[in-house]
Amino acid sequence: MRRLFLVSCALIAAVALGGAGQRAPRRMHPNHTSEQKAELDRISAALNAIHTLKSGFMQIGPDGQVDQGELYIEKPGKVRFAYAPPSPVLIVATGGTVYVKNSRLNTIDHYDLSDTPLGLILDEKVDLKSNPAVLGVEERDGAIVVQARTSTNRNQSNIQLVFDAAGLELRQWTVRDNQGGVTTVALQQPQPGASLDPALFAVPQKAPAAPRRQSRN
Repeated sequence: MRRLFLVSCALIAAVALGGAGQRAPRRMHPNHTSEQKAELDRISAALNAIHTLKSGFMQIGPDGQVDQGELYIEKPGKVRFAYAPPSPVLIVATGGTVYVKNSRLNTIDHYDLSDTPLGLILDEKVDLKSNPAVLGVEERDGAIVVQARTSTNRNQSNIQLVFDAAGLELRQWTVRDNQGGVTTVALQQPQPGASLDPALFAVPQKAPAAPRRQSRN
């Protein structure tokens, strides 16, 4: 469950191009060219124009398993990452805390938002050019690919994000975990600016315990 939580955090972090090492002093990556800086500024502006987002997604895990679900983001500080059945997982970040619910086990784990990548990417303003988690950007076959890392302690990227070059819409991302497994997520019909029900970001609750049967004498 912990590994799923960390992978999910990395996936959500990828949506807004954040990273766990962002507490380091904000400075331009020394290897960014002037063209890359301009490209990162364009993408940052496009991301900053988005305050809410609703999107379906398809996820292919390291073992080839395919899952689907819904992603909701409301900046600052709120996200809902829900896998469709039969997966029992729901992740909600709200009020500075990340809640991870497993309906099959009827458990809810919680983590401080600031201790996860989520606490750094749900800010109102994104500045990729000054984000030390962003290592590079390039154009490939009509797409813009951003290379990033989940921690400034890493020397190489472990997140690859693919944007449509024309509209600068995020299309998909790939995350490599610490065990070398690769998870790819493709967004399906993303809707920036969607009207979101506040109930989506309510703190998850456990299912009530089933009443005990009384023994018959």
